[in-house]
Amino acid sequence: MRGYPLCVFLLSAALAGIITSCVHKPYSQVITADGNFPQDVARIMVAKCAVSGCHNAASYHNASELRLDTWDALFNGGSSGAVVVPYNAENSPLLYFVNTNAANGPLATPTMPESTTAFPQSPLTTAEYTTLKNWIANGAPDKNGNIAFSSNPDTRQKIYITQQGCDLLAVIDAERHVVMRYIPIGASSAKVESPHCVRAANDGMHMYASFLNGDYVQKIDTRTDQLAGSANVGSLKANGSWNILYVAPADTAVVTSSWVGDGILAYLNSATMNVDPGRTLGGGSTLVYPHGITSNRTFDTFFVTAQYGNVIYKMSADGMMYKQLSLNGSPAFTSTDSTITAPNPHEILMAPDYSHYFVTCQTSNEVRVLDAHTDSVLAHISVGTLPQEMAWSTTVPYLFVSCMEDASTVSGMRGSVYAINYNTLETIAIYGDFYQPHGLAVDDQNGLLYVVCTNANPAGPAPHHATACSGRAGWYSIYDLHTLQPINNKRYQLTVMPYSAATRFK
Repeated sequence: MRGYPLCVFLLSAALAGIITSCVHKPYSQVITADGNFPQDVARIMVAKCAVSGCHNAASYHNASELRLDTWDALFNGGSSGAVVVPYNAENSPLLYFVNTNAANGPLATPTMPESTTAFPQSPLTTAEYTTLKNWIANGAPDKNGNIAFSSNPDTRQKIYITQQGCDLLAVIDAERHVVMRYIPIGASSAKVESPHCVRAANDGMHMYASFLNGDYVQKIDTRTDQLAGSANVGSLKANGSWNILYVAPADTAVVTSSWVGDGILAYLNSATMNVDPGRTLGGGSTLVYPHGITSNRTFDTFFVTAQYGNVIYKMSADGMMYKQLSLNGSPAFTSTDSTITAPNPHEILMAPDYSHYFVTCQTSNEVRVLDAHTDSVLAHISVGTLPQEMAWSTTVPYLFVSCMEDASTVSGMRGSVYAINYNTLETIAIYGDFYQPHGLAVDDQNGLLYVVCTNANPAGPAPHHATACSGRAGWYSIYDLHTLQPINNKRYQLTVMPYSAATRFK
């Protein structure tokens, strides 16, 4: 079933807008209700934005699906995702479209509120713009002080996505599907540290993030979405290019790989975020460009991909056992040359029952299945070009694989997602609104798959609007786990180089 396109669809020109221009009906009257906004905000949002023919209940379908007539409707976002992110004015696109002064921040066109002959409107004054900006920076509360997405902090389902170009962690609300928070992460204000991988604790109470260009692994409390701790892995290896994270099955520890030619695995106590130098594995030529990590059920044996070559490292957590497992029957070898012709294993994922594991081979365009006990290769599964990340569903029998550079069947798009039936090993190729898809997150609670597109290639679709940090914005799309079809035609825009994704409650 390789190459079967489940979802071939084209975006209409209207999809690309968050707050694109809308055609006003002849002006009759301005909505006067406060929409549950604070009074000074209501005078702007309701009286100037949610007018007849534009962002109100009667006409928002023709105005980029964005309703602004009530505080609650605002947080459904528009056809390109969230327009207001509480506590983060810098990354709230609504402000870009009402801004007329570059000194205040990013600008986007068309300037809102839009002026027409039938309904002439003036741009917001500096005072009005400042009112909105301060309101968002203070959480964008309703008139009673309530903050969106703040209820049920212990149980709210969320998806987290690293923004590798902006030192941000995006938090997606699983009910409304929009960005509900942006968490600033990283330890340096002098450089972009490039948050790379995000992984969830098994109990869902914390997330962990690593950095390609930083020396720390950081811990985030998923109840408050605040930084809860940092581990200085740079004390073990400076400029270590910290890549994949693996959380112990019992949440007792976190292991991260240093993706360099003389790489290591660093071991962190997840409770204290202390680095344990005595449990560091690798160094010298022991681990060459180590990347993906998984373990056995008892967390005393690690399986690690060597990015360049044909090797899976298998080693005991105490360092007493070390093997190089060949993926293709040839003598085991590793390399520092990224151009070599070899399987080049990228990511590795253990089956829920710990009996076998899956490995993406980014040069041979395969997923290989290995027995976790005998280390033998059980199957070779052909997938799309440059397979990268994987994510399990436990409610449907699919392992999802992102293939970043697959030739798409959708005009102007690039990349695919393969669904591997892990009972039969049959594959289904999904081609949709993807451009260089990488991160994947399965939300089994709601039956959804999140596909994160980096859109880093300048040949990709132009972002709808600029962001507060420099670079090309990416997006995520959402698919139904059961039908493998998109749940809507929305492209939920993020910031620059969105990369890795993780679901809070698995």
